[in-house]
Amino acid sequence: MSKGLSSSVGNIQGPYTDETGIILGRSFLGHIQVYSDKLFPPGGRLVLETFADIGFMFHMFILGINVDITLVRRAGNNAVVIGATCFFLPLAIGILAILIVPHFVILDESAETSLPFVATINAISPFPVITSLLSDLNILNSEIGRIATLASLVCDICQYLVSVVIGSVGLTLNSQASVFWSIIWGPCFLIVIIFALRPIILHLAKHIPEGQQMKEFQFIFIVVIVLICGFLAQSLGQPPALGTFILGMAIPDGPPLGSALVYKLEIINSGLLVPAKFALSGLTMDLFSVKKGNAGAVYGVLIFFGYAGKFTGTLIPALYYRIPLRDAVSLSLIMCCRGIIEAVMYITMQEDGIIDSEAYALLLISMLIVTGIARPLIFHLYDPSARYFHHQKSSILCSDPFSELRMLVCIHSEENVPTLISVLEASTPQRRRPIAVFVLNLMELKGRAAAVLEPTIGKSKKLTTSRSWSEQIANAFNLFAQHNHGCVFVQYFTSIAPYASMHDDICSVSLEQNTNIVIVPFHKQWTIDGRVGVNSPSIRMVNLNVMQKAPCSVGILVDRGQMAGRHSILGGQSMLRITMLFLGGADDCEALAYTSRLLENPQIELTFIWLRPWDHMKYDDETEKTIDTQLVNQFRANTIGNQRVVYKEEMVNDAIGTTKVIRIIEDSCDLCIVGKYHDPDSQLLLGLTEWNECPELGIIGDMLATSDFRFSVLVVQQQPQEDKFMENHPFQTVSCCSSGKYSLYQDHSYSLNEDLGHSKF
Repeated sequence: MSKGLSSSVGNIQGPYTDETGIILGRSFLGHIQVYSDKLFPPGGRLVLETFADIGFMFHMFILGINVDITLVRRAGNNAVVIGATCFFLPLAIGILAILIVPHFVILDESAETSLPFVATINAISPFPVITSLLSDLNILNSEIGRIATLASLVCDICQYLVSVVIGSVGLTLNSQASVFWSIIWGPCFLIVIIFALRPIILHLAKHIPEGQQMKEFQFIFIVVIVLICGFLAQSLGQPPALGTFILGMAIPDGPPLGSALVYKLEIINSGLLVPAKFALSGLTMDLFSVKKGNAGAVYGVLIFFGYAGKFTGTLIPALYYRIPLRDAVSLSLIMCCRGIIEAVMYITMQEDGIIDSEAYALLLISMLIVTGIARPLIFHLYDPSARYFHHQKSSILCSDPFSELRMLVCIHSEENVPTLISVLEASTPQRRRPIAVFVLNLMELKGRAAAVLEPTIGKSKKLTTSRSWSEQIANAFNLFAQHNHGCVFVQYFTSIAPYASMHDDICSVSLEQNTNIVIVPFHKQWTIDGRVGVNSPSIRMVNLNVMQKAPCSVGILVDRGQMAGRHSILGGQSMLRITMLFLGGADDCEALAYTSRLLENPQIELTFIWLRPWDHMKYDDETEKTIDTQLVNQFRANTIGNQRVVYKEEMVNDAIGTTKVIRIIEDSCDLCIVGKYHDPDSQLLLGLTEWNECPELGIIGDMLATSDFRFSVLVVQQQPQEDKFMENHPFQTVSCCSSGKYSLYQDHSYSLNEDLGHSKF
């Protein structure tokens, strides 16, 4: 039933197990005696509660694994201030209400007991709830997502400090032994976990081979330890889930242990046990307990002001730190959202008699209403990619040919490295035309709650899933930098993020480092015998998102292993044979601009092939006026006499002729460079569009990648524009090119920086 509710409103609404419980519980169907007796026979509710409690224990254990407390050290001033104000402002409003309300409203004894907790409960913003929400909305590693993550962690720390202060005051005012032990149990329990249980678990982790799954007995052993921790916590008078949460925090996040435990527990836990706990909160609630009177009205007003204080406490400091209003509102809505931790707190307080059933019903209903409204609002208000489109033009074509070429290369696995380095080496790093290379290691978010994007060198080992894997990549690029001493600057970054939002990290690094081109690996990898060995739909999704939202040009590198083998430039073994296919259009112009930078490399042989239809001869005068022809003629004029450059014009009638020309280069090419977009109505391509398997490569790029060619392919797309530039005006180049101010071979003294507003990072 909950699945049906969730699917009917879409993913942005989140789980609807609360609503399912409300419908099945006392508020609706539970009032029908026959139905209630059959659905919940004697003892049936106890079984459901047992399963729900066990599920919540393991859920908190998973959340503990995901939490990385060291994130606090990376919190900026904005996150600290936002986290503190969004906690203390609603708390202050609640305390003020506690002091004022009894003087103006007459409340019964149960309402007076509930009042302090209803007034202050909205001050919290649990870190696991916020990160789960951000992950559901695919904004976990966005700019606002990172601020919300750190702010919620700061908010949790403030909550803990306030709890310690209140506990200490209670211990001073009340000398009962139960109060004393409720304070002292924490350090003792931590000592047991840190010095007894943690070493045992770490010893198990050392025996898990890299890249392999943990054994069944290891998993069962850890599950038993989790249950023991829950039992110990309950024996000390604390919630069992709190004990398992602390144990989870003691386990290293990420592979090999943390991610394996999360993977094994998450399926049954999130699919069955946790929804049972959520549904239980709805089953327990009785809307008919909300009666006309002072108590209900006071609860409603206090809950409203609690959310208002949370919203205002986030919005004001966000605006102070110059976060745009739209983003600040989104951040405020994020911090107001509630989840399973709050629902369990409400259940526990009701069962312990801390709040009455009326307060419980209003708290739960307000949570569902606010979160249900906030989630779709956040989804529509906040677009992380909006800032990329307002960026200045950073394509290679619109930059000074003699300026520093700034390249971002993305790596998913070690297999991507050799060919990427060969492409970088082919880019002709020289002292007068240096290259800045930004290496971004991309890893899927597993076994942790918060996404990571940080410089790798000098940081914690926890930033990578495999230290040896990261070191091997760093060593390879360090060797490349040493081989081109003084001409290459290399900086490393690590991104740990969900595949659904991984493109945000790529675009953020590109934007901050002002790169000219981003090179991403193709989602397929080939074996030595030419068969497809790896096909990753997740990586393909990342590439598609990057091509739509990147703040600079994008290149997809289809690696067939040819460049990384006997033709490795870095090893100085042989010439690299490059073929440039030119059909016209903005992307081909960008590809030509990049290819032109390769000409000064003495180890490169370039074959430039201009595919032209036969009927272009009738309109030669008009064609000469186009940017395509101007750039090609300029390229031809400046390469006359260069023995390593072969210029060809191939006149073809149809797609068959185009295919024949491409077949000719098969045995004399190591790398083929081509633009992505070409007019599908062109007579050069008629018929080829029907076989387009990978649209992100374009028509020609797809044919080169999906055929049995053995050479690698670099498909180039010019910087995408906000108005869907590539879709609406595929043959119009960017303004700096169409204005006639661009030249592939400008005099070195001429700079386009002032004309384009270009500034180096």
